[in-house]
Amino acid sequence: MEKLSISDLHIILVEPSDTQRKIITTLLLKENVKEIDPVSTLSEARSAVKAHGADLIVSAMYYEDGTALELLKFIKENDDFKSIPFMLVSSENRLSKLEEFKQAGVAAILPKPFEPLHLSRALNASLDLINHDELELELFDVHDVRVLLVDDSKLARNHIRRVLEGMGLQRIQEAENGATALTLIKDQAFDLVVTDYNMPEMDGRELSEFIRFNPETTHIPIIMVTSESADSAHMANIQQTGVNALCDKPFEPNEVRQMLSALLGN
Repeated sequence: MEKLSISDLHIILVEPSDTQRKIITTLLLKENVKEIDPVSTLSEARSAVKAHGADLIVSAMYYEDGTALELLKFIKENDDFKSIPFMLVSSENRLSKLEEFKQAGVAAILPKPFEPLHLSRALNASLDLINHDELELELFDVHDVRVLLVDDSKLARNHIRRVLEGMGLQRIQEAENGATALTLIKDQAFDLVVTDYNMPEMDGRELSEFIRFNPETTHIPIIMVTSESADSAHMANIQQTGVNALCDKPFEPNEVRQMLSALLGN
């Protein structure tokens, strides 16, 4: 399958403000996007997606008839559309509100207003999700790498799975919390664990400590996926549990590719 470039993207832009819609359209055109389908409401966005799909959805957070979270869940819970990357553009800075989008599998979150550099990075991150590019490892066949993916959000697991599968990882098992993951780890062998931090029953920190301090599993690389700032003092303490890498949500393919190359290349 031929890889898409930015100029090949068909984008549905959902923005209720005429002024903001014109500004974002202009910036997308400057990035060499050629096909932009502008709509202003949730119902129009759903109709556009159903009518002809899209390669990417760029959306404001609030519309007169609903929210971007409703649109995101509509897409991610529909088998026909769930692979479409979703980019949120919003001035919202409340962590609780943004957390909902991160858990639902948003591909990128841009501030409003944003710089062209932010848009370029987000477009390229979306392309990475669309264009599958297998990871090349010297010591492993990437198809044989056994991955345990742990996250209490089904939508977040779906998003992370798509990123990993796009790099050629095929043997992926899922668990919805650390306790379930622990049961799998005791019965099966894994080459990599990708785990969320905040989970019920047993969180990512407790799971990582068990893996790292158990002689039979201490060798397994662990990537911790979190919505918290990776440079916060709290997350620095998490690294002391033996986590090999911290990855922010949204789960960006290019960043993950570099992590996997480093962790599985040895």
